[in-house]
Amino acid sequence: MPVPIRRLVLALTLCCTLLAGSTACGTGEKTRTKDTAAVQVSPAADTPSPTTSAERQKFAKARFVANAGLAAGATYQWIVKPWKAGKFKKGAHGRKMTLVKAALAGAFTYNRLKAAKRNAQGDPLLSKALAPLGAAIDGLKNLPAKLRSGDGSAAGAFGDVINKVKDAGGSAGAPVKDQVPSASQLNSGG
Repeated sequence: MPVPIRRLVLALTLCCTLLAGSTACGTGEKTRTKDTAAVQVSPAADTPSPTTSAERQKFAKARFVANAGLAAGATYQWIVKPWKAGKFKKGAHGRKMTLVKAALAGAFTYNRLKAAKRNAQGDPLLSKALAPLGAAIDGLKNLPAKLRSGDGSAAGAFGDVINKVKDAGGSAGAPVKDQVPSASQLNSGG
């Protein structure tokens, strides 16, 4: 019985991941004899930390743009586009898989928008622009369940909130562009 190529690729990927993970977790003599002072200094030197309030605001804006862009991309790719194509309707071909993807994307979108809201608090202009959208973002919490039940209006609600967040970011000098997240980002939630 022939095996679909997707299953083979998935099995190969999982095997490689497990192999790489098991070799990385080995305990050898080389890892024990390293100088601990050198190991502890390196990570601290590599991580940049903002020192001025202007740098903190710049990082907050960049994080906001990244998180809001991922939320917008997931919403468009796995919620709005299938909704417009009619894939949420009863009897549509591939409806169950579309609903599962949409529910995952909905939870991901909610998670990334909450992170974007937290990031916006680091920038005074962004925090003012997003303040009226706090309730709308919190209202997305129950929409993935509505998507699973087949409620088509939930897809429109996601699209509306995303457009409002994009407009708020643009008015605060942080334009948001759609970034479609990878499957691993979608599964991990960010």
